[in-house]
Amino acid sequence: MIVEVQAILIIWTFIFIYSIFGSIDFGSGFWALIYNDHRTLAGKMANRFLSPTWEITNVFLVLLVVAFVGFFPKGAFTLGTILLIPVSLILFFLAIRSAFMVFSYSVQGYRKLMFLISGVSGLLIPALLITVLPISQGGFIELVDGKETLLLGKLLASPSLYLYILFGLTSELFLSSLFLGDYSYASKQEGAYRLYRGNALLLGPSTLLAAVLTLLVSQQEASWLIKHLYEQKLWFSLSLASFIIGYVALLLPRKKNTVRGFPRLALLAVIAQYGFASYGYGMAHLPYIVYPRLTIFDAFTATETFYSLLIMYGIGLAILTPGFYIFWRLFLKDRRYLQQD
Repeated sequence: MIVEVQAILIIWTFIFIYSIFGSIDFGSGFWALIYNDHRTLAGKMANRFLSPTWEITNVFLVLLVVAFVGFFPKGAFTLGTILLIPVSLILFFLAIRSAFMVFSYSVQGYRKLMFLISGVSGLLIPALLITVLPISQGGFIELVDGKETLLLGKLLASPSLYLYILFGLTSELFLSSLFLGDYSYASKQEGAYRLYRGNALLLGPSTLLAAVLTLLVSQQEASWLIKHLYEQKLWFSLSLASFIIGYVALLLPRKKNTVRGFPRLALLAVIAQYGFASYGYGMAHLPYIVYPRLTIFDAFTATETFYSLLIMYGIGLAILTPGFYIFWRLFLKDRRYLQQD
């Protein structure tokens, strides 16, 4: 495998990990707002997960950005120039959200405002992040005085932009519902589990429908990508099969239990669903970072630099991995934390 493909696979892996963590994190913020003071304690479940984990999500975002800048410096410059407005808004909302997350747990008067900001930013940040996908498909960039410029008016008039946003938001809420359902089940909060399970049952087909509509609309604006997506039908078939397994897992009855569903199996199957679909989409998009102007070969750093950076990232991940494991043991596995009153 050539080094450029190795590098983009590493980047795409970081993107996938962040998309899963980010969906659960931002979605939990939205559900914490919607179900604040709900009789089922669904809001409390979302906030219990959210309070220690939002920092971890930010760590993966930093890893993603640093890896992309290191491996594809020209690509980072191009995307940074084109996406100046959405990236600036993302950083603004992340800064505000992070600030209120910090202060709300030490100053009780900020808690209601924190729920509002976390919930609203939980929708706005993913919506801004996913704008990268339609832009990277081509048709929204032109050279003005020798500089690449985003055609913002054309982008805002494109139906594919809004369908991508719809797909991103439904995916976020679907994944976070599945996770919080599993989290509530492990915490023995039956009422919250029923609520999140119901949300997942509704959002699953909605997400699938949004994905199909996005592909149909994109045929006019990115026919090259749709053609390549058909060539990756194996991965999308596996993705659909994983979705069916996950959805059925929510419907199956349990022996000696008053609730239906196997939330852990459903969550893992749906994560696999997105994994297969992400790989298929990434393979179809190669070799372009931004069609048709920038490929992975144009944007790649020197080979020697790539291997040096790879060693540094390996050392960094080796240092961080024990911390992630301890975090998982303390906040996602420890029954004393999960089942606290």
